[in-house]
Amino acid sequence: MATDAFWREFGSPGLLQAIGRALAALPQPPRRVAVALSGGADSAMLAVHAAIFAHRNHIELHCFHVHHGLQDSAERWLAHAHDLAQWLRVPCHSLAVRVDMASGAGMESAARDARYDALERLAGQAGLRHILLAHHRNDQAETVLLRLLRGSGPAGLAAMSAATQRQGLTYLRPWLDVDRAAILDQAGRFFEVSGWAPVQDPSNSDDQYTRAAVRERLVPALNQRWPGWQGNVVRHARQSAQMQEVLDEVAALDFAQLDPAPDAGSFSLAAWRSLSAARQALVLRYWLSRQGLRMPTDARLQDIMRQLRGLHALGHDRQMRVKHGAVWIRCVKGRIQLENALVEKR
Repeated sequence: MATDAFWREFGSPGLLQAIGRALAALPQPPRRVAVALSGGADSAMLAVHAAIFAHRNHIELHCFHVHHGLQDSAERWLAHAHDLAQWLRVPCHSLAVRVDMASGAGMESAARDARYDALERLAGQAGLRHILLAHHRNDQAETVLLRLLRGSGPAGLAAMSAATQRQGLTYLRPWLDVDRAAILDQAGRFFEVSGWAPVQDPSNSDDQYTRAAVRERLVPALNQRWPGWQGNVVRHARQSAQMQEVLDEVAALDFAQLDPAPDAGSFSLAAWRSLSAARQALVLRYWLSRQGLRMPTDARLQDIMRQLRGLHALGHDRQMRVKHGAVWIRCVKGRIQLENALVEKR
C-alpha cells in the first residue's frame, strides 16, 4: 500500500503539473475525476500521478477498467488493474464489453467505440463527468501520420484534442506534450517502490493492426532519419487545430443561414446550393460532426455533394439516399436530413 512518504515524494513534477493544468483549464475544476486504466504503462502511470495529485489536492479519484475480452490475458489484466488501484487506495470499477464487428468499421474502431460506451456507463455509475486518458506525444504523432495517410483534412490532422466532449462526458488528455520516455521512466521507478509492473498488450506490436504497423514499421525509420520528428508533427497538429477552429466558425455561420431545424437535424437544400463548393463541403462536414458521425472520406463527400447538386431544384426527388455509417443521408421535401439505417431494417 502507498505510504505517507510515497504521497509526499514520488512522481514526476512535470507529469503532475500537466494534470494540474488540464484540470485548471476547465470552466469549473471538478472534485471527482476518473482515469481510464488498461493496465499498460501509460494508463498506469497516469493513474499513479492522478492519485498523487488527487491526494494532495483533495480530489476524489476513481479508476475505470474496460474488459474487452479480446486477449487471452484479459482476465489477468483486469485483476492487475484492480491490484494497482488497491495499492493506490483508489476505487476501481470494471466492465466487460462485447466488441461489435457488425458495423464493418474494423477491429480497432469497434473496440474503441465499445470502450467509450463502457466508460460512459462507468461514469454514470460513479457519478462523475470527467475522465483522464493517457495519450502522450508519441501517440499524437502516430495519429497525425495515420490521418495523413488516410487523406484527412485539417480536422483530422489536428489529431487528438487536450479536451473533448463525447456522450456528455469530458475527456482530458493532459500528457499530449509528454514524451513516452518520461512515462516509462516513472514506470520503472514505480516498480522499484511497489513491485507492480505494467502489462504488455501484444496487439500494440502486431502489425496486422494499422496503428501497430505505423509504430513498428514507420516510426523506427523516422526516428533514425529525423530525430525529433514527433515534436514537429505534434506542433503541426496544434496548428491544424487552430486552423480548424477558424473553419468551424465559418461553417457555423454558414449553417445558421441554411434554415436549420431546431435540433440541427436537417437543413435547406436550396440554401446549401447557394454556397460555394468549398463552403458546401465545409458545412456538410460541420453538420455531420454535430450529429456525432464520423467524417466521410473525400471521395464519399464528393459523391454526396454530386448527388445533392443533381436533385430537382426543389429537392422533390426522394430517391436521393446515400449510406454513411449507420445512417442514410436523404433529401425529403427540399431538406437534407438523416435517417437511421438500423431502424429501417426492423
